[in-house]
Formats: sequence, structure tokens, C-alpha cells
Amino acid sequence: MRSLREPTRATTGVTFDQMLEKIRYEGVYPTRERAETVTHAVLSALGRQLTGDERVDLAARLPVEAARIFTAQIPAPEPLTGWGFVKDLATRAGGTPATARWDTGAVLAAVGHLAGPELLDRLLAQLPSGYALLFGRAELAQAA
Repeated sequence: MRSLREPTRATTGVTFDQMLEKIRYEGVYPTRERAETVTHAVLSALGRQLTGDERVDLAARLPVEAARIFTAQIPAPEPLTGWGFVKDLATRAGGTPATARWDTGAVLAAVGHLAGPELLDRLLAQLPSGYALLFGRAELAQAA
């Protein structure tokens, strides 16, 4: 159940330009424009996967420009697995799954940092398997 508090804003005060620079550095992209293209694609894809309070709280922690990209997407009726997310991104971007996996990791590492550990735990609990690795976390299998 959602509390009546306002969503928490990122305490780091990161701007969109700073976020892009981090993604550019981590993803080893040659230009800011390439980092921005990748960021737009991955945030749009993530916006199609998340719903509810987690979606609202994540948008509140992103820089305004990133939040607009993320929230402009209508969530899909059924979220994709982590691998499905990467394949869908590759198809939409016209790239390979390997490139899409790299791009996803570069962007979602920055998103996870802005989200913080508590919200990231909630995001991963909402999403199907395979997303923890995309956010740079180990994903442990549960015993049957």
C-alpha cells in the first residue's frame, strides 16, 4: 500500500547531462549523442515494463528529462523477462543482442544508482527474472 508521502527526489541532485556523462563513460561511447540515443532507447524500454508505485518513485528519482522519456511509455500488459527485454531492445534499435545487452547495462547501472538500494530491490521484485544482472547485481536462483 502506498503511503501518502510525496515521492522522494534523488538526493544526489544529478542533472540529465551528468547522467549522460556517466553513461557515456561507463558504456565507453564515443560521443554524448550516442550515449543520449542509448539512454533514450533503454529508458523507453524500461518504461514499458514498470507499473505502480515503483514506476512513480523511479520517475521521481530520475533527472526531469530522463523521467519524461521513461514515463512517456505505456506499460506492456505482460512484462518481458530480462533476456526478452534485451532482445526487444535489439529489435527496436536495429542492433544485435550483444550490443543491446551492453547498452542496457550501461544505462541501468546509472538508473540503479539513482534509484538507490531500497527502490532497486522493489523494482527487481516487480520485474520477471533476468533484470538483476542488467542492473549490475547478482541474481540468485531460488531453491525448488
